[in-house]
Amino acid sequence: MNTTKRQDSLNDAFTKNFVSFAFGFIINCINGMFVYTYFKSVVFQQDPRYVLYIHLVINDMIMLTLTVILQILTYTVPLSFAPCCVMLLITITTNKNSPLNLAGMAVERYIAVCRPLHHSQLCTVQRAYALIALIWAISFIPSISDVIILLIIQPLSVFMKNVICYPSSVYNTPYHETQSLVVQVLLFSFVFLTLIITYLKVLCAARAVSSSNQASAKNARNTILLHGVQLLICMLSYISPFINLILVTAWPHKRTVILFTTFLFTNLLPRLLSPLIYGVRDQKLSSHFRLHFGCKGVKSGGKSRKRTVPEKH
Repeated sequence: MNTTKRQDSLNDAFTKNFVSFAFGFIINCINGMFVYTYFKSVVFQQDPRYVLYIHLVINDMIMLTLTVILQILTYTVPLSFAPCCVMLLITITTNKNSPLNLAGMAVERYIAVCRPLHHSQLCTVQRAYALIALIWAISFIPSISDVIILLIIQPLSVFMKNVICYPSSVYNTPYHETQSLVVQVLLFSFVFLTLIITYLKVLCAARAVSSSNQASAKNARNTILLHGVQLLICMLSYISPFINLILVTAWPHKRTVILFTTFLFTNLLPRLLSPLIYGVRDQKLSSHFRLHFGCKGVKSGGKSRKRTVPEKH
C-alpha cells in the first residue's frame, strides 16, 4: 500500500488547508442556513419535494466536511488504514448519493407536471423517506464492497499502517478499478437517462397544457435541466483522475497545484450548487430564508410577513 507522505512545502500546505477549510466552512454555513430554515418551517417537512432537497443538502454537508477533514489530516496527523477506510466508506457513499437524489427529485417534478392528479398519492413524505433509505442502501453496497475486497486480498496487518487517505491510494487493486468503473458507468447511465426522459416528458407536457399551467411546466422543465447541469458537475469527481493525469503529464512541475485545483472544482465547489440552484430559485423557500436571515425590510412589516408567496416549482 502507498504510505508516501505529501511533498508540499510548509507554506503550500498551510495555504491549501486554509483555502479548503475556508471554502468548506463558508459553503456549510450557507447550506446550514437552508437546513435551519427547513426545520423551522413545518410546511417544508410536509412536502416530499423539500424532504428530498434537504436530504441532498445535508448529504453534501457530510461529504464536504469529511473531504476537508481528510485533506487536512493527510498534511498534519498520520492516519492509519482502519479509520481511513471508515471515513472513505462514508465519503464515497455520500458522493454516490448525490446523483441518485437528483434523479429522485427529477421524477418528483415529472409527476407533479405530467401526473398532477396522482401526485398527492404517489409523492408522499413517507415515500420520500423510503426513497432516501433506498438511495443510501444502493450507494452503500459498492462502498462496503471496496472494504470487503481489501479484507480478502490484503493481510490484516495492512490495517495498522499509515496511508494517504485518498480513494485511489487506498483502493488501488485491479479489482477496485474494475468495480469502480462498472459502478460509475451504471450509476451515470441510470441517472442521465432518468433526467433525459423526465425532461422530455415535461417538455411535451409544457406544450400541451393550458396557458395557466405553462408557467409551472416551464419552471419544472428548467429545474430538471439544472438537475442535469449539477449532475455533470458532480460527475467531474469521477473523471478527475483522468483530468489530473492529462494535466500532470503536460505540466509535471505544477503537479501539486493541478491536484489541488481539480480538488476544489470537483469536490468543494459543486457542494455550493444545491442552495444556489434550488434554494434561491424557489420563492417559497427563499421567502422563509429571508424571514429568518434577511434584512430588516422583510421583518419590519407585520402585514408583509403574513403575505403568502406563491410557490415556484
